[in-house]
Amino acid sequence: MSNLNKFLTFECQNEHVLEHDLPVKKNFSSPKIYNANGDLKKRWYVYYSYLNPQTGKLQRMKNIYGKCNSYKTKEDRLSVLTQYRKKLLSLLHEGFNPYHDNPDLYAKRLNPESVPLCVPETPIAVVEDTKMTLKEALDLALKLKEKQINPKTKSNYQNRIDNLLKWTTAKRPEMQFIDELGKKDVINFLNEELHRTSARSRNNFRVDLSSLMQTLEDNEVIALNFVKKISVLKSIPERNKTYTAEKQEEIFTHLEKTDPILLLFIKFISYNFLRPIEVCRLKVGDLNLVNNTIQFKAKNSNFKTKIIPEILLNDLPDLSGMDKNLFLFTPEKIGGEWSTEISNKRDYFTKRFKSVVKDHFHLGVDYGLYSFRHTFITKLYRDFAKSKTPYEAKSKLMLITGHATMDVLEKYLREIDAELPEDYSKSLQ
Repeated sequence: MSNLNKFLTFECQNEHVLEHDLPVKKNFSSPKIYNANGDLKKRWYVYYSYLNPQTGKLQRMKNIYGKCNSYKTKEDRLSVLTQYRKKLLSLLHEGFNPYHDNPDLYAKRLNPESVPLCVPETPIAVVEDTKMTLKEALDLALKLKEKQINPKTKSNYQNRIDNLLKWTTAKRPEMQFIDELGKKDVINFLNEELHRTSARSRNNFRVDLSSLMQTLEDNEVIALNFVKKISVLKSIPERNKTYTAEKQEEIFTHLEKTDPILLLFIKFISYNFLRPIEVCRLKVGDLNLVNNTIQFKAKNSNFKTKIIPEILLNDLPDLSGMDKNLFLFTPEKIGGEWSTEISNKRDYFTKRFKSVVKDHFHLGVDYGLYSFRHTFITKLYRDFAKSKTPYEAKSKLMLITGHATMDVLEKYLREIDAELPEDYSKSLQ
């Protein structure tokens, strides 16, 4: 009866199990996880019962430990045991019998070409024996996702978890375990976020929580991800307005006297059409002043290369003697060390812009650093349109702005009102 256990743990360690389920049989119980109520000093394991051919009754089989008890955190142990449980259930569905050697089934497993195509797994109820707390379950979901997401997304997920836990502590103090969290609870939590912030923020919370809950469903910690069934609210997208030519000139003149570093930061947005966070990522070595190009991490790709236009080259300081690993922009100088999260850098320059420019010119919430990108793309497109057809103008513009497709660029131009019709007064007479 030990052969099945060895085969199970071997497959889980090597990730060679093909998941496919045949119709559920009545000769075994659903495998469950024992977590000793979270006590890491005790042994955790998966247990199940199988029909004894002699007695005709379900009999408890040998516990499955594998390597789970070598892990020192609850999340790691549960992650391993969850995989053992899932694979064991798959093996039992296929017909593996702990009372036999199962040579034919082993042969199929060891020869994947002979294994039939996978059949979607039937949802399984949450394992009550694990008794995972709400925090333990959400922490596990984040741990399972962290290798698939970037640090910024991980930070967002952690923020959603912290806010939900704070809400449940205040509004549902009796709630302890993950299976006690219901759809109505999450709806109430999201409604408070809606009243506190906006529909857009509320929708972002919903998306991230749904992603975490889906991970728990996929790993059979919960039976169903009910968050994805919560409706998305209609939200009005935020938009930065375009500066008038006069206001843009006033701002540049003001910054020449008060904050040259911030002015150069804005010129990378204005002349190279980078996003503020893309400018924050720049290092000295990203600028190739021999070929006059710049390489940067863009929004939807690893790296992109653009030319540096002469109008920006003329404003750059001498970078030849600087360490190429230094960040181009820091709070105090061009070219220096700045060890903080990229989102903190963007927030810093956003606040600096508010203090130096927005407060000085009494600009509203519709104006920001991103407005300069809109302003200069509009300026460039209208200049191209004077001597080219709309398609020619957009084709040339797309090479400069970096938009992936013509459709995306046209949608963007409509949103910022860059494309305006000629005077149609005569047609109204």
